[in-house]
Amino acid sequence: MVQASISPVATIDPSLHLVDEKLPGGAYWHGVIKRGNTLRVTDLEGSQGVSMICYNADSPIERLNVADTAKIQFNAFLKKGMVIYSDMGRILFSITEDTNGYHDLICGCSNAAGNAAKYGEGPYNKYGESDYNNTRNNFLKALGKRGLTRKDLMPNINLFSRVAVRPNGDLEYVTGCEKPGSFIDLRAEMNVLVVISNCPHVLHPDKVYKPKPIQLTVWKSPAPAPDDLCRNANEEVIRGFINTDALFAQS
Repeated sequence: MVQASISPVATIDPSLHLVDEKLPGGAYWHGVIKRGNTLRVTDLEGSQGVSMICYNADSPIERLNVADTAKIQFNAFLKKGMVIYSDMGRILFSITEDTNGYHDLICGCSNAAGNAAKYGEGPYNKYGESDYNNTRNNFLKALGKRGLTRKDLMPNINLFSRVAVRPNGDLEYVTGCEKPGSFIDLRAEMNVLVVISNCPHVLHPDKVYKPKPIQLTVWKSPAPAPDDLCRNANEEVIRGFINTDALFAQS
């Protein structure tokens, strides 16, 4: 099986931009990435963690499955060349580039109770005691604007987050992988509804709430070549792409 590497391209031709927005710390974003386009998430200042969920935009009953994403690829930490699976065995995103190397599938997201205990009261708590500016609430706010509800929430991916699993099973956040300028490129393999919450990772050790801004760029990326790294990663992924491409065979 032939595999080809993809050279990192830090600068995208502005003529290819479809969306280019800075997302402040603590804020959330949602949008549809059309099949074949790529979402680049850039860590501008050294992220404390960025949480993401995603769905088949044409049929949101199909959505991210972090367990299958880890199990099928024998890795709980995403990197270049890997894919993100739906719960129907299809491919939502391909990771065509990644300069960070650490994206966590294990730890879930922050919630109001956890943030209250960790950070206490502060100016970040903009919407009263039920909020505590956390990822779970951000996800629910975004989903509500898309006609989805609490029942549509699932375990998430944490970008730019390194977590070590100790021999006794304890999880430990590992600092040092957060580097300004790091980015991950997510090529949509179907029309993908993505929700991003820019709140700190639930295990981040900083006791002061100070998430950093990120940049979100959606761009017209080139069509995958026959030797595409992600599409040829292994036999299971090839089957996933066959299932995914079949959705669009008559469009």
